Amino acid sequence: MEWGEPTVLFKKKKQKVEEVLTVSRADRRLLSNVPDPERLRTQVDRRGQVSDTNEADPEYLDKIRMLSLRYMANFDVLIYLRKQQRKNALKGRAVDISSTGILVELGPASTDRIFVGKKVYLHCDIPPGTMPEGFESTVKMDGTVVRTFREEQDGQEKLMVAFEFAKPLTEYFQKKRWGYAIYTSSAMLLVAAMFIMLMRAESIIYFKYNILLYLYSLIAAAFLLTRYFFGALYRDIPINPDYTPGVSIIIPCFNEEEWIHRTILSCVNQNYPIDKLEVIVVDDRSTDKSVEQIERVIQMIHNEAERFMTKERVRMFVLPENGGKRVALVKGVEMAKHDLVVFVDSDSFLEPTAIRHLVQPFQDPKMGGVAGRTDVENKFTNSITKLQTVRYYIAFRIMKAAEAWFDSVTCLSGPLSCYRKDLVIKHSEAWLTQKFLGQPATFGDDRSMTNFILKTHRTSYQDTAICSTIVPSNMGVFLKQQMRWKRSWLRESLRASTFIWKKEPFMALFFYIGLIVPIAAPVIVLYNLGYVPLVQHVFPGTFLMGLFLMALLMSLAHLLYRKSRLWVFGMVFCVFYEFVLLWQMPVAWVTFWKSTWGTRETPQDIEARKKKEARKQKNKKGFGLPF
Repeated sequence: MEWGEPTVLFKKKKQKVEEVLTVSRADRRLLSNVPDPERLRTQVDRRGQVSDTNEADPEYLDKIRMLSLRYMANFDVLIYLRKQQRKNALKGRAVDISSTGILVELGPASTDRIFVGKKVYLHCDIPPGTMPEGFESTVKMDGTVVRTFREEQDGQEKLMVAFEFAKPLTEYFQKKRWGYAIYTSSAMLLVAAMFIMLMRAESIIYFKYNILLYLYSLIAAAFLLTRYFFGALYRDIPINPDYTPGVSIIIPCFNEEEWIHRTILSCVNQNYPIDKLEVIVVDDRSTDKSVEQIERVIQMIHNEAERFMTKERVRMFVLPENGGKRVALVKGVEMAKHDLVVFVDSDSFLEPTAIRHLVQPFQDPKMGGVAGRTDVENKFTNSITKLQTVRYYIAFRIMKAAEAWFDSVTCLSGPLSCYRKDLVIKHSEAWLTQKFLGQPATFGDDRSMTNFILKTHRTSYQDTAICSTIVPSNMGVFLKQQMRWKRSWLRESLRASTFIWKKEPFMALFFYIGLIVPIAAPVIVLYNLGYVPLVQHVFPGTFLMGLFLMALLMSLAHLLYRKSRLWVFGMVFCVFYEFVLLWQMPVAWVTFWKSTWGTRETPQDIEARKKKEARKQKNKKGFGLPF
């Protein structure tokens, strides 16, 4: 997700899409994951296990947190008082759910049949979006009543019953569904990869008919398979409990009133030493109510217990004039007091252990920057967000992970990335004044800074440093975003090609092939799906089979790692890419120097809009039309 995504320029007011988000039940403690310096507080999971937040293993604490994390729910639950008797079931409504239990609203008539300690049999279907990806499934399991209480709603008294599952949902799904998903996807991935290699071996036979075409198909297949291979080999840098360097989180904001409060809270509420973490919000002269939202949430954080030092660690700054995302980030870096700076987009939300995982690669003194993994937050909103969910995951878990194998990640993505402060300061002037073919570089800031860092240092990726982001749920916004990304990819890839050859040889080969394949793809697709059937009267069956297998790789990899029913959208995305997104590439070839965003009122966008309006006025005059 890039700068200012939700601000859309439309002549007609579009109906706003209702985003479907997984909502965690609010904790009564605002900073529930922040280590307590005075040890006045302990973390207790739903089963009563107590752990001191300062002494326990961070990975253990995160596992306990994930098990006990509750999500808001609203779906039917059938409660059978005897497993053997499936008649006369009680029907309730889920209020919240976690991996270990569920809270259900029942009618008053159930009072004499439900009591603490009662064994029951639960049956429900967890809707998509209620819990994290992979949990959308049917649950049929024994449970025990652990608590009952009454609550008044709209003048009516409701009986609330908390049930504990016989086993955590993570264990239940591992046996019921996830295990099958892993075995099936693993086997099919192997078959698909072998079939692709067999087809490419066959291409050698046809070299004499069209050397360039079949050479391209061999190179493209080898490129993709090696990415999946090295992505599978990738492993995170494990947490070193003794390594907690100082970190300053910079949040640039422009017209993000809807999400900025959640972003700030997620950055402050980190399981990280309080004297080693600060959060700086820089507003780029927002024209909505972002500033008021920032002030409100910061004041709320400042009102927390003094022992958390929030007044010293959380602050904001409003730029004197709109300068763009890079200006906001550089101002935040100048204000930072720690040696590592983390850039977080204003519509991205960090997991509580994200920073602890993100900093681990910096134990290597040559490491200049590290990217975290970005998941889609609004994944279940509509088909557009579902497509992006699979694409995002593969782009990070496979593509970036493969580059991390060589310590040469080519894009430290905007939603969550960490840099050495001195390197950002060193390159800040060149970054702020960057131009390409005379035009200011107003987007692609993450790729641009990565190029500056990668020139002299290593860059990597931490899959366990997780954030989620709001992606476009409107097709028009999505297409403009993709167009902008292609332009910045072309521009920054040309920059990187001038020095990447100095890196590890295989990585350099990897990079140059990855540059050529997408650029040439429209020509190859046009030849196979246009020229071959229309001129040579040959059905492009082999080419279509190759596309199908490539799409299958993406979907199966998502199924293997995420165990989610969204895996089929990987195949849908590949079809959508071939027939829609691919044809943005030729446009990017001839317009990649443009600096307009299309989804935000930058000075370049305003200038372009005025020129367009002037041309329309001129055309009207030419045809003698009235104003």
